Amino acid sequence: MSGVAIDGVDFSKMNGLVTVVVQDSETREVLMVAFANREALETTLKERRAYFWSRSRNKLWMKGEESGNVMEVIEARVDCDGDAVLYLVKPRGPACHTGNRTCFFRALTR
Repeated sequence: MSGVAIDGVDFSKMNGLVTVVVQDSETREVLMVAFANREALETTLKERRAYFWSRSRNKLWMKGEESGNVMEVIEARVDCDGDAVLYLVKPRGPACHTGNRTCFFRALTR
């Protein structure tokens, strides 16, 4: 697998943000989806903890800063277009604010 520097990430399509999919590094279960700006991505790569940009609070936040459910980032990958990122993590508790392991705990029906 080839590597891409952070300059290869395209933050221009969503006004400075990219979509981040968070996946358990062992089970491959999708845990959550959030957004990151350049600062969040740089901090994640430096600290190896999942950081995001809160659109509602308009600020940088680390997953687990209040709950303690921190996510250790094992690897970060960027998609072929450079506009989405995948964090492969070791979660330290549930990903969802509801207490569920994943944010995708509800089936969608008609």
